[in-house]
Amino acid sequence: MFRRLILAALIATGTAHAADLPEPIGALLQAAHIPLEGAGIVVLRGDTTLVSHNAQQSMQPASTMKLFTTLTALEQLGPAFRGRTEFRSSAEVVNGVLQGDLILRGGGDVDLNEDVLLHMLQALRNQGIRKIKGDVILDRLLFQPARSDVGQPPFDEFPWAYYNVIPDALLTNTNLLKVEMRSTGNKIGLVMMPEMDKVSIRSDMKLSDAPCASWEQGWRSPDVARSGDKIEVVLHGSYPKNCIKSTSVDVLDHHDYLERLLRATWRKLGGSIVGDVREAGVPAATDTPTATVTTSATASDAAAATDATPADAPTPAPATRLLAEHVSRPLPEMLRDINKFSDNTLARTVFLMLGSLQADPVLGSRPIAPDGSQASTPMRAETAIRGWLQNQRIDANGLVFDNGSGLSRTERTTPAQLAGVLQAGLKSLWMPEFLSSLPIAATDGTMRKRLKDSPAALRARIKTGSLKSVIAIAGYVTDANNQPCIVVAILNDEHVANGAGRTVLDGVIDWVSRSK
Repeated sequence: MFRRLILAALIATGTAHAADLPEPIGALLQAAHIPLEGAGIVVLRGDTTLVSHNAQQSMQPASTMKLFTTLTALEQLGPAFRGRTEFRSSAEVVNGVLQGDLILRGGGDVDLNEDVLLHMLQALRNQGIRKIKGDVILDRLLFQPARSDVGQPPFDEFPWAYYNVIPDALLTNTNLLKVEMRSTGNKIGLVMMPEMDKVSIRSDMKLSDAPCASWEQGWRSPDVARSGDKIEVVLHGSYPKNCIKSTSVDVLDHHDYLERLLRATWRKLGGSIVGDVREAGVPAATDTPTATVTTSATASDAAAATDATPADAPTPAPATRLLAEHVSRPLPEMLRDINKFSDNTLARTVFLMLGSLQADPVLGSRPIAPDGSQASTPMRAETAIRGWLQNQRIDANGLVFDNGSGLSRTERTTPAQLAGVLQAGLKSLWMPEFLSSLPIAATDGTMRKRLKDSPAALRARIKTGSLKSVIAIAGYVTDANNQPCIVVAILNDEHVANGAGRTVLDGVIDWVSRSK
């Protein structure tokens, strides 16, 4: 198929206009009306450069930016690294009552969901705790700022969509509500999961005669209505008759989501909370204005004050003990979801981990000790990646980081820089883990339906990326002589829409797979 496409392009357009591009690739670009300056392409076979077109041009990489984040994470944190969630307290338990506050401490646990929370709360009940006399403190302080989602303008017109979820250190269930919609007769039935305290859902959607398969065309952004301490999610738009579909939406504030999930789950287990559920760093209702809450200590809470502490020094937080914990799956499994399915929220979380956590042989991870700087977690993550790039002798000039996922209009890289990362991946101690995270052509992930009739099928591992006016690929392709090649191709032009850009990029991969 791709040979026919290339031949047709050559017939339609004549010879390519760039000496640094193979004629078939130049022809595909011209047929797609993508200007040569809108393309950056690098193909390497060992130390030999097969293609170098605009290799040093700064471009929007879309999700191929995830390769910087994921490979640096493997190299810096190691394959045994895990995120953590902990319940901790300094209070005693008397007759089933925890006499003080309960701290829920976030450690970038990407697997924290309603089932994990249920099991952690059950662990408290198993210790005889049925009542929390103090507050429940939600500690998101590992990442700074702790709530980068607050006040953030929406990336696109779908702020409720799963790919737009902005992480924090205590992100639970990716902050998503799963909604099942079932229309029968003239009614729409709704089921919302998980169950939350004083959160309900209703629809003002109009029933239509549209096909069930096209239900998303009538969907409009949901709203959240508040009445006292109650929250109502309201669905808008239209919905087909006699249709059953499910979707997931991010519409609740992160605090509301976790507080109301925690309250509902704890109540199911027969537990009660006397105090409030509040964020770490927010004074309790009974505190004086000068009181503070410090909960972001390391897992061991080993730093006790000495008798030599100056009289005017702040009182150290009391040591806490671990009541329940959960650790995430190891880093290589996270990276498979990031790269194969281009999970933005997971990529952003791992990016923040690079600026806040280090590997621990016992715990899986622990917070990086404070260095006295006021740098934000994203700034520290960027420093970590740039340091790794320097060690690999990859020129980072012009590289621009935002959130490490590519879901950004400001992130920039060059094809040469991406090729350098892929070269480092082949030399990495963790090369098998890195390669196994990439989508396989015609097999899985975002490459599952691509290149099925090409020699590249099953023989190319490719990270994909796309935004409006941006499409990109970066990865490894085995050529006709069974030699591995590094392939990077980025297109930044409005004409990449409607599959035109993807045809060009698939043509590049196919050309490499046939090269000798």
